[in-house]
Amino acid sequence: MPNLMEMTTEEAAAHLRTLVIAGQNNAFRLRMVGRGGPDAPEGRWLMTAAVNAMGPDFVMEAARKIVSLTPEDFPEDIDPHGERAMGKVEVQGRAVWFKIDYYDAAFEYGSDDPANVEQTRRVLTVMFPEDY
Repeated sequence: MPNLMEMTTEEAAAHLRTLVIAGQNNAFRLRMVGRGGPDAPEGRWLMTAAVNAMGPDFVMEAARKIVSLTPEDFPEDIDPHGERAMGKVEVQGRAVWFKIDYYDAAFEYGSDDPANVEQTRRVLTVMFPEDY
């Protein structure tokens, strides 16, 4: 973890904001299984047509694996912004990716402030690499 004492005020604020968003994304993923807590961000999970075509067992296994990820499962090469908004799992021998996007409360536009759970809704899309 970076040393906040060595950062400028702006760098420290940006780093803390990233940590807030990462925590919110963790809670959002856990919300699907009722473990996100009462303040977990709201949103939706979507599957691409290709993932959905694999059948309900595949979809449920993918969801279980995505929910079970820990902070260590988000290396920088997969989640470059450190928000735990992109990840990958393996399901039945296939690579499965997911990405969380941030929308306004009406799911119409991008969120002006992803760290603000009052005005932000998340959409987690589960896909195969070729769907991205």
